[in-house]
Amino acid sequence: MVSLFSFVVLSAAAASTLLARADVVPDTPSTGNAGSTCSITWTGDSSSSSNWSNMAIELMTGDNFDMVFLTTVATGLDGTKSGSYSWTCPEVTIYSAIYFYQFISPTETGDPVWTTRFAIASSSGETTTPPNSTQPDGETIAWGNGALVNPSSASAAPSFASGVTSGSVPATSASVSSSSSSAITITTSTSTAASARGTTSVVTVSAAATSSSANANGGLGLAVDARMWTVAIGVMSTAMTLALFL
Repeated sequence: MVSLFSFVVLSAAAASTLLARADVVPDTPSTGNAGSTCSITWTGDSSSSSNWSNMAIELMTGDNFDMVFLTTVATGLDGTKSGSYSWTCPEVTIYSAIYFYQFISPTETGDPVWTTRFAIASSSGETTTPPNSTQPDGETIAWGNGALVNPSSASAAPSFASGVTSGSVPATSASVSSSSSSAITITTSTSTAASARGTTSVVTVSAAATSSSANANGGLGLAVDARMWTVAIGVMSTAMTLALFL
């Protein structure tokens, strides 16, 4: 009986650990004008010191089942801390709410996270309606295929991020609160981003302790991987079954 009790306790502890797994939670981007500074902010994954410690951000377009990579925005970011990154939004075609950011790291290639779709507007602030109102599976999430006006200006995807072309880009946003943590703010220009192509180095401008309320994506608010729930429930079910028969 002592052995069974110990097994149940250990199973519960393991399940609790799995359920505590979190991810980076990106905020919903604001509309950015081509040629102007665009900001990206996120709530860091403080539950791990390594899962998101080498994070990359990519500009994407397309539908949820055939995502199209456009350019790497930043590499070498520390996603274990809440922070922000500023860059110059590129000239694109079309100017519409059909773009989104993908957050990915070498240890999370199977579980990237995305922002909601946002608009890149013309330099004068003009946008058009997304070409498609529903996803291929019928879900009501507008989308379209955009492109860089100057494809040669694109920064290549990190080697660990190649082949990630489908997922579930959230349609709405929810508000989550982040506890006090070390927040990183990084700013770069177009020329700096281009020179970083194929590398994982960035320049940290400032770091300070902050406490903020982050506007995060719906579906990512809980920041818990669904697979972790499945494993945890399985562990607990096994423990309860053994308890009934022994």
